[in-house]
Amino acid sequence: MIVTPQSMQFKASLPLQCGAALRDYALSFETYGELNAARSNAVLICHALNASHHVAGRYAGQDKSEGWWDNMIGPGKPLDTDKFFVIGVNNLGSCFGSTGPMHTNPDTGRIYGADFPVVTVEDWVNAQARLLDALGIQTLAAVMGGSLGGMQALSWALQYPERVRHAVVIASAPNLTAENIAFNEVARRAIATDPDFHGGHFYAHGTVPKRGLRIARMIGHITYLSDDVMNEKFGRQLIAAAKGGGQDDYLFSTLEAEFQIESYLRYQGDKFAEYFDANTYLLITRALDYFDPARTYGGDLSHALARARCKFLLVSFSTDWRFAPKRSREIVKALLHNRLGVSYAEIDAPHGHDAFLLDDPRYTSVIRSYFDSVEVTP
Repeated sequence: MIVTPQSMQFKASLPLQCGAALRDYALSFETYGELNAARSNAVLICHALNASHHVAGRYAGQDKSEGWWDNMIGPGKPLDTDKFFVIGVNNLGSCFGSTGPMHTNPDTGRIYGADFPVVTVEDWVNAQARLLDALGIQTLAAVMGGSLGGMQALSWALQYPERVRHAVVIASAPNLTAENIAFNEVARRAIATDPDFHGGHFYAHGTVPKRGLRIARMIGHITYLSDDVMNEKFGRQLIAAAKGGGQDDYLFSTLEAEFQIESYLRYQGDKFAEYFDANTYLLITRALDYFDPARTYGGDLSHALARARCKFLLVSFSTDWRFAPKRSREIVKALLHNRLGVSYAEIDAPHGHDAFLLDDPRYTSVIRSYFDSVEVTP
């Protein structure tokens, strides 16, 4: 499936929860499949922390540019683009095309940098709603996302209950635990204390805080994997053993990578630092921290979810300790309390949080069956 990225400019200001407003901003997006005559088959995909609008397919001339959920979305796939018109959108504050810290502030003529306003999940949903308005789509057949994307899907059901018929929330939570906020803070401090960060205005200094980004990614990557997967893939294997040396050939170095898991994490950190923006990382992790629809209801999630009108599918994974199944069950319980239609699947999978991106026959069959049941008017 060959796809083409698109961009839409918005002149009208977008009020943000922080009290600021963005004007003259752009959203990058991609579409897959065809919008039917009744405009009833649109499905919005919301992305997680380091993903983008490139959800599925590949770009012309690039054999290895498959979208991050290409195993899930396309002709004949669980979310079948022969039936549905799928939209992938890049969030404000990102570094993959939509207006973010790397862009010019129209009010000052200078790059935003650290001056880009703080954005929330609710702000992203409001921006996405404006994109749908511009595309002539009033009602979504479904909104779907994993992790942070799942939070956006949940927020859609609360902010625009009349515009969503189904919400698919995968490997997500109604808010972050203190432990999750702590991981995010350590990652942010790694970036902010990098000498090349320059208070977030590193663009003007011609530097990139790669050291901080590497550490941030290494911390995050640890939380995305399960202990079982790390032990199975790496165990206590030494790099020297993989190169033909003995399993007891220690270098006795406190700085050099000796274990294969160390080498793997350093590789992931190095790769991430080459393409991701440091200010974007700070913005998106803070949006994760802030998300808590029950906060204004005294922590009562059932009360918060009473606004929803759509049907729900929730999926969790047994070894996901960052967004554990019990967090999904909190949402299920609150939805049932409001007598809303909800289906729930808890997949016994070894892959940790990253399982929502991977192929698992039980997982993909759940998604396929659910979307097969979603009716659309021709």
